[in-house]
Amino acid sequence: MLQLRIELAEHDYRYHVLDAPVVPDAVYDRLYQELVELESRYPRLVSPDSPTQRVGAAPAAGFREVAHGLPMLSLDNAFSREDLENFDRRVQERLDSAGDLQYSAEPKLDGAAINLWFENGELVRAATRGDGRVGEDVTHNVRTIHSVPLRLRGSGVPRLLEVRGEIFMPREGFRRLNEAAQKAGEKPFANPRNAAAGSLRHLDPRLTASRPLALFAYGVGTVAEGSLPPRHTEVLDRLSDWGLPVAPEAELVTGVAGCLGYYARMLEKRAELAYDTDGVVFKVNDVDLQARLGTVARAPRWAVAYKFPAEEQLTTVESVHFQVGRTGVLTPVARLEPVFVGGATVSNATLHNLDELHRKDVRPGDTVIVRRAGDVIPEVMSVLLERRPPQTSPVRAPERCPVCSSPVLRVEGEAALRCTGGSACPAQRKEALRHFASRRALNIDGLGSQLIDQLVDTDLVHKPGDLFRLTTSQLQQLDRMGERSATKLLEAMSRSKATTLERFLYALGIPEVGEATSKALARHFVRLSALMTASAEEFAEVEDVGPIMAGHITAYFQAPHNQEVIQDLRALGVHWSEEARPDDAGTAERPLKGKTFVLTGTLAGMTREEATARIEALGGKVTSSVTAKTSYLVVGDKPGSKLAKAEKLGVEVLDEGQLGQSILGVSEK
Repeated sequence: MLQLRIELAEHDYRYHVLDAPVVPDAVYDRLYQELVELESRYPRLVSPDSPTQRVGAAPAAGFREVAHGLPMLSLDNAFSREDLENFDRRVQERLDSAGDLQYSAEPKLDGAAINLWFENGELVRAATRGDGRVGEDVTHNVRTIHSVPLRLRGSGVPRLLEVRGEIFMPREGFRRLNEAAQKAGEKPFANPRNAAAGSLRHLDPRLTASRPLALFAYGVGTVAEGSLPPRHTEVLDRLSDWGLPVAPEAELVTGVAGCLGYYARMLEKRAELAYDTDGVVFKVNDVDLQARLGTVARAPRWAVAYKFPAEEQLTTVESVHFQVGRTGVLTPVARLEPVFVGGATVSNATLHNLDELHRKDVRPGDTVIVRRAGDVIPEVMSVLLERRPPQTSPVRAPERCPVCSSPVLRVEGEAALRCTGGSACPAQRKEALRHFASRRALNIDGLGSQLIDQLVDTDLVHKPGDLFRLTTSQLQQLDRMGERSATKLLEAMSRSKATTLERFLYALGIPEVGEATSKALARHFVRLSALMTASAEEFAEVEDVGPIMAGHITAYFQAPHNQEVIQDLRALGVHWSEEARPDDAGTAERPLKGKTFVLTGTLAGMTREEATARIEALGGKVTSSVTAKTSYLVVGDKPGSKLAKAEKLGVEVLDEGQLGQSILGVSEK
C-alpha cells in the first residue's frame, strides 16, 4: 500500500505539475484501483495523504473561519509605463538605491487566492483570502485538486510552511465544463475566474472534485523551523522542487527595461496561454529588500500588478441617469444595451462626473466604446459621433435629487454635484449603511445590499445605531427573512460591536478618510475622546493628513449630528480594547511619543513588522527615510546606506539589543 501511494503520487506530480506523464491512463487507473481494493480490505491502514482520500468528505454545513499566519495582501496596480516607472522610482528611493534592481516577473492569474498550511510536509489546512487576515476553511475542497500535493516531496521542508497561490480553471477545462452544462440544460459560467471561485467555495467537495481546477504557487507566508532561499525566484524553484506547481512563464528581469520587455512578451502570448491572465506581477527579488520596503495599507511596497489593456466593445446608450452615493455625490451612469466585455455582461457604465459627461458628450441613443477599466469597473471611453442619431440633445444636470427631490448643489471648484438632503435622503442612508457594515468596517456578516434597501425602505433603520435596535420580529417581516436567518443576523450584529478604533473610524465614513488614514488616526490619538476634541492643526500632524483633509475631519467631529451618531453607537455597546486605557494615559503608557525611528537591515530576534508594531504601540513613529528629525536609526544585519546618512546627520544609532533593552523594555532572550 505504501509503495502504491508513492508510485501514484509520483504519477500525479508528473501529470498535473510537470505535464509530462510517463505511463498511459490505463496503467494509472489499474494502480489506483489496486490501492482502493487494498484499503477497503485494511481500512485501519488508510493514510490521510493517500491519493484515494482526495474525495469523499460529506457536504459541509458551512465554512469556518481560519486566521492566516501572515496577512494575505492585495497588490497595487499599474496601468501604464509611467505607473511602472513611478513604482520603480519609489522602490529605489526607499532603498537609497542607484542601480537597476532585479525583479521576479510572473503572470497575474485570474482565479481565487488560496493559503495552504503544511506541517511536517503534510497538507493540513487550506483557506481562502477572505479579508486578508481571516479566510474560510476550504481544506476538503482543495484536497480534491490533483495539482495540490497532499504531502510535499524532497528534503529540507520547514516544519511549518504557509504557501500562497492561485486556484484557477484552465481554459480547456472551462470550455469542457460549459459544454457539459449546456448539454445538461444548465446555465454556463460567465468566465473561468467565476467558475474557479464558485467551485472552491462549494459546500460539497465531490462537486469541487468534478471541476477541472489547478494551482500555481506564487509565494509564502509563515515559515517556522526551517529556512528558504534569499531570492524570490529561488523560493519559487524550491516550492517547485517540493512538488508545488509554479507558473512556467515566471522569469527574473532587471530594471524597468526588463519589466517592460516581459510585459510585452506576455501580452503578445496572452491568447496562447493555457489559462486566463489579466496582467503581470513584478516583485523585488531580494527577500531582505522586501522586508526593508514593508507594506502600506493592504499592499506591499515591493510588488505591483501591471494590468493588461482592458477589453473593449461597442454598444448603445439607452439612457443616462444619476446615482446618489453615501456622501451625497451624484454620479452620472450610462444605462447600456447589455454587452459582454472583459469576461462579464455589462449593462451600466460610469461617466464619473458632470465635467466628464460633458467632455465626452454622451447622449441617449449614442453608440459608444465601453471597457472594463482594470478589468473591473465598466467605463464609457468615447462616442462614435458618426453613428449619432439625429435630434439628440446634451444631458443636463438635475436641479433636484432623483431620489429625495432635495436641491442639488455644485460646489465651486469641484466637478461633483451633491444632494443636500443628507441623512434624509434614502439613497445616502443606504450607501452609508453599506459602508458601515462592510467587511473592512464593522464587518456585519449577512447584512447585504438588498437587505439594507429593505430596512431603509420600510423605515426600520435611519442611522447606524438603529441596526443594533432591530428585533427578530421586525426582521421576520422582511422578504426572505425567516426566524433562523433573523437570529443569525442579530448574532452577527452583536459580534460586530467588538471592533477596533481604526475600523470604527473607517465605518463612520468621514469624508476623505480611508483605511490607511483611519489607522494613522487611531495610532496617533489612541482614544476616541482625543479625536473628537482635536483641532485641525492637531489632525494635520498625523502622517499623510494634509490641511484639506484635516478640515474635513474637524468639521465631521464638530457636527452635532455626527456626535449624536457616535454617542449612540457607544451607548449601544460598540467597543474596542484601546478605549479601556485610563484617561490620563500619557508618557507612562506612551513613552515613545514624539520619537521617530527608522529601521534598516535584517533584524534577528523579530521581523521589521513586529518591531514597527511595538514601537507604534508605545507611541513612537516609524518612517522609511533618515532625516535630521529622526530620533533613532535601528540597525540590523546589512544596514545599507542609511547608516552612513545617520552618522553624517548625528542621528543616534541602536543595534537590535539596544532597541529591545533600552527602548522596548525586553531582554535579548
